[in-house]
Amino acid sequence: MNPFATIEDLGAELREKKFSSVELTSFHLDRLERHGPSLGAVVTITRERALREAAQADLDIAAGNIANRPLLGIPYGAKDLLATKGIPTSWGAEPYRNQIFDFDATVIERLSKAGAVLVAKLAMVELAGGFGYNNADASFTGPGRTPWNREFWSGGSSSGPGAAVAAGLVPFAIGSETSGSIITPAAFSGITGLRPTYGAISRHGAMALSWTLDKIGPMARTAADCNTIYQVLYGEDEKDPTTFGVFEAGKARWLASKAHAGNRRPLRIAIARGTHEKVQPAVRENFFKSIDVLKSQGHTISEIDYPDLPYGATVSLIVDAEGASAFEDLIRDGRAKLLRAKADQTGGFAQAATLAIDYLRAQRVRAKIRKALLGVFANADLVAAPSRSTVAYPIGPDFSDVYKDFSSGPSIIASMNLLGAPGIAMPNGFGENGLPTSLQLNAAPSNEVAMMNAAIHFQLATEHHSRMPVGFG
Repeated sequence: MNPFATIEDLGAELREKKFSSVELTSFHLDRLERHGPSLGAVVTITRERALREAAQADLDIAAGNIANRPLLGIPYGAKDLLATKGIPTSWGAEPYRNQIFDFDATVIERLSKAGAVLVAKLAMVELAGGFGYNNADASFTGPGRTPWNREFWSGGSSSGPGAAVAAGLVPFAIGSETSGSIITPAAFSGITGLRPTYGAISRHGAMALSWTLDKIGPMARTAADCNTIYQVLYGEDEKDPTTFGVFEAGKARWLASKAHAGNRRPLRIAIARGTHEKVQPAVRENFFKSIDVLKSQGHTISEIDYPDLPYGATVSLIVDAEGASAFEDLIRDGRAKLLRAKADQTGGFAQAATLAIDYLRAQRVRAKIRKALLGVFANADLVAAPSRSTVAYPIGPDFSDVYKDFSSGPSIIASMNLLGAPGIAMPNGFGENGLPTSLQLNAAPSNEVAMMNAAIHFQLATEHHSRMPVGFG
């Protein structure tokens, strides 16, 4: 079996009876046990549940119960902030290490109904980074390590999903993003990660960090795979009122296959000045090679002045206030001292002192940011930028002590999260220390269709997503 096969290929092989879901699942369970610890990627391997779900998938395949079920029999991992009935959900943090819920999160329910097979709860930065961590060693599982070079970070806070998909331990994973927690590990781990429109996917059963920013999304080898997973997950959920009214009927549906080749249409793609000038040389070079690919596919490229607004500061203040509320008990009862990262042990106390007037001011600024960014999308279909200004951070030093000469300029990640806009990160080459670089595309809220068509066509014309790290074959 090929541990780096796409969902589309694995699904075809399962239907052709080249192997069973139980065999495929056992293969990935073994890989998780063999490689997961060295990458800091796994919290809990769910062997019993996985083999039970795989056996049911094999029965469904044998009975021909496969229509509109592209994930049937496919193993996956879930970031350990998603509730799973009877299985620990640790939120990456020592104080919650043995926490068990008696229900599945909505996304887990939907994946189970689709026939996907949960093989692992994957590692994450403690509390999804909500208390201001500044070092890769910020989880009781230790630092997440990118399989391209294990002396470097896999990115946070979805560190386990990034590493596990990149190393072929799972065909896909479910991550979450508040401000960069899908885009960053996708970039540092050399995979594809989709941040959906805010409210597109239910967060019921997911750890809350910031109610007005949190989003759940897929991480996989390709944009087509992310698209397939997204179709299963998106939609309204009465248990999460933020999902209501996000979609017009059928607006977010599209085919997830190479049939997209017939769906191409030229798009207006904007590059923001300041996002590529001060990045690492390889990041810049690979970005403009990617832009050349997009140009060759008929898209119009223009450079724009991005609205000059305090994106990072606004996100930080909102996360401080909402995170302090979400973890009020942890802060009050002193259990924060059990957290791994030194910054996290004290960060919650400062956040709890956030003034209501400052939080409300941040939300008013956010409204101005939203208006300005919607103005950008009035003249462009997509905004393109390097996903990160550098390759992955080394494990050991604090983040603030490395890569000081490089900057992304206006923060596309922070601004798009404030807007609640979808984005996708895709590998587009390699830089220092053999580490991957990445391209991000962003669209207006609920315009995943245009973004995903562009992303799928980009990967049809390139081979970056098919590269494999040494030692994991």
